[in-house]
Amino acid sequence: MTAIGWRLAMQAALYGSGGFFVRPSGAPAEHFRTSVHASPLFAGALLRVIERLDAALGRPKTFDLVDVGAGRGELLTTVRTLLPGDLAERVRMVAVEVAPRPDGLDRAIRWRRDVPENITGLLVATEWLDNVPLDIVDADEEGRHRKVLVDRATGTETLGAPADPADLFWMSRWWPGPGRVEIGWPRDTAWADAVDSIRRGAALCVDYGHRRDERPPLGTLTGFRDGRQVPPVPDGSCDVTAHVAMDAVAAAVGTPYTLVRQRDALKALGIDGARPPLDLARTDPAAYLRALAAAGSAAELIDPAGLGSHWWLFHSIGVPSETMLL
Repeated sequence: MTAIGWRLAMQAALYGSGGFFVRPSGAPAEHFRTSVHASPLFAGALLRVIERLDAALGRPKTFDLVDVGAGRGELLTTVRTLLPGDLAERVRMVAVEVAPRPDGLDRAIRWRRDVPENITGLLVATEWLDNVPLDIVDADEEGRHRKVLVDRATGTETLGAPADPADLFWMSRWWPGPGRVEIGWPRDTAWADAVDSIRRGAALCVDYGHRRDERPPLGTLTGFRDGRQVPPVPDGSCDVTAHVAMDAVAAAVGTPYTLVRQRDALKALGIDGARPPLDLARTDPAAYLRALAAAGSAAELIDPAGLGSHWWLFHSIGVPSETMLL
């Protein structure tokens, strides 16, 4: 098989015919664990953001809640069970996903392949951008930057043509220095286009990533299958993902933003992972066990060596940013 650039290879492996995210059998959650799957506490924290944003918007007649890269609709399904009465009547839920609509999904959740226009409310993307395909550039023996090509069947890499001017321009600003470079401008464009769909409200991106001063010299491209990290062979059998250049994505939108670690964002929203007092075990053992389970779930979400190290990127559009997240 002829080797091709990583961006085309990822596009085919993830979203092409029979690709990892579009095949009818199996769900992404069977292969990797996100904050959405880890605990309903994540949805509870998102509800607090929704309620604050709803108040800042003046409690509009319709509040749009758009989940980009919605998987099988797990986040929207959980949030729907948590919404208080008045807000539940006004929230319009939209799942944006390339896979077919799952059987049995609540009919109140709309399903589409593209981001709707004129959003008034919240657009959220949880571990979406890390799956937006990108090219990889590396230097040859003479120090010239060239595209990395990959055989889709084996994952074997070779160096191809010189890097495009757009790639070199992005590198000069966001990933300077030697080493293997994951070209992030497709993610910048994807996020900017998504946020541009918001008329009034906010956008929240939750993903793993890095900033300019901490770019990994060997890159981050990898694969996941059945809950395990595997070589990123782009044959459609596994997730192929790379960390997000979060500061580049943030700057692409051109509006004020907040960029914080998930552990800090969740703690600000009331999730701290504290164990319940032992006195509760004596007075109400059942309540103690429930609180202890919740503390364990919270600890996973804020673990600095795990999900807690993810980034929360928050943009506000047409509303005061300080009233929203933190």
